[in-house]
Order: sequence, then C-alpha cells, then structure tokens
Amino acid sequence: MSDPKDRAPFIDIPGDLPGIRGLFAFKPETGAALSEFAQTLLRGTSPLTPGERETIAAYVSSRNETYFCTQSHAATAAVLVDGGRDVIDAVIEDVESAAIEPKLRALLRIADKVRRSGLEVTAEDVEDARAAGAKDEDIHDAVLVAAAFCMFNRYVDGLATVAPRERATYEQIGGMLATAGYVAAGVPPESAPGAGQSDQ
Repeated sequence: MSDPKDRAPFIDIPGDLPGIRGLFAFKPETGAALSEFAQTLLRGTSPLTPGERETIAAYVSSRNETYFCTQSHAATAAVLVDGGRDVIDAVIEDVESAAIEPKLRALLRIADKVRRSGLEVTAEDVEDARAAGAKDEDIHDAVLVAAAFCMFNRYVDGLATVAPRERATYEQIGGMLATAGYVAAGVPPESAPGAGQSDQ
C-alpha cells in the first residue's frame, strides 16, 4: 500500500480533519448527501450484515491502496464481525485463506473484480456466489458497495486528504461508525474523531 503520509492536501482542508471528513467539511452540501448515501449503503436494509458490508468496504479500499478508508472501515468491521480485527486483517492479507463464510469469500472475489472493472465480472463468478448461498440482492449489494468505495477511495486520494497514522485514531473512528452510523459521523464534521491528528 502506498504511503500517504508525505502528501499534503491539495486543497484547504478545514481544521486539518482526516480523510473524507475533511472533504465533508470543505463542501458540506455534498458531504451531507454522501453521508446519507453511506448510511443507506452500509446500514440500510440488506441481506448482508453491516459487518459483511464493512468488510467489503475495507477490502476494496485496501486493494485500491487507500490508507484512510482501509483503516477506518477495517476498524469499523472489526467491531461488527465475530473474530474482530484478526479476521479483517486476514481478509485484507489473503481473502482465499481468511476464516470467513464461503458466501462472503465469493462476494469479495466479485468485489475485487468490480474494483478493477465491472466488465471483469463473469456469469461464472455470479454462479459461484449463488452456489455459496448468495441471492440476487446479496450480489447486488456487494457490487454496489464495491463500486461506491472505488468512488470514495478516489475522492479521498485524489485530493490527498490527511491520513493519520495512529491506530488508536482509527479504532475511535471505527467505534463511532459502528455504533452511531454515517450521518452522525458526517454532520457536523468538526466533531469527528481524529480531527487535527496527523503526523504530517
């Protein structure tokens, strides 16, 4: 994963807020809409649990080498899944050997293909997911989370946002996202955990 610590933000981030929180503060009208979208995407009605959706978000972010999103969503997923951070780290390290359900493994394979190009997903990939127990809505939601996080990752990295290095900062963010969700996390951004914490 590329190291973002030497990159200064390309725009004037209010209060040196980390990651996407800084972008929400920079342009609150889009920040509010994106917070609501993330809430629906990751906490709305779905056959996939919030922990499974957060795992997909963390995995896609790791494959896109987006440090802030990887660490934030890995920490959030760790609160929501059995096995905690050990399981999430194992998924990020090697999805094939991680101790996860076959359905989630198949959906993560699809998510990684979506990350590269939606055109890489094949009918065989979908059939493999179905054979592992996935229904149409599972597949839909996994693809949507993967596609959305490509946007979020590129938004965060494309503007060189602040990426704190302290694991405790991400554990605080993850705890808040797991319990309060995304609308509370995004508005007001000035209250976000880790505000101003950076080694830049």
